[in-house]
Amino acid sequence: MEERFGIPASEFDDTLLFQHRQSWWLLKKGSSVPIPGTLKVSMVGLKAFQKVGSFIKPTTRLIQALGPRATKSRLDLSPEQLQSLLTQGAMDFPAPDLEDGYVILCLGEYVLGLGLLIGGKLKSQIPRKHLKYYGVDQ
Repeated sequence: MEERFGIPASEFDDTLLFQHRQSWWLLKKGSSVPIPGTLKVSMVGLKAFQKVGSFIKPTTRLIQALGPRATKSRLDLSPEQLQSLLTQGAMDFPAPDLEDGYVILCLGEYVLGLGLLIGGKLKSQIPRKHLKYYGVDQ
């Protein structure tokens, strides 16, 4: 998160990270419930990451929570660009200053979710169920 998005590692100092299959979950540290080392975890806390191909993809919820602190790999979209991206699912978006990979999509001060930028093509990674909040019919 720090290398790709500029979100300081210290943001995770008060959390525990659990892995289950191809996903990782965050749980806020607390002293009230001790966690046994042999506990087999199936789901706990906030789903934070999942393995997608060769990438580790942050979830929309994690990016919406931590995205405002990001200093890198952010794309500020105009309302017209957002509408086009959500309607078409992908669009040409030359961004020579950004490396290929996941980028945080913003509209003004709002963090919307993620996009995948590959070779000047931006693909929306915003879950389809969220599109109705942005006025896009599925």
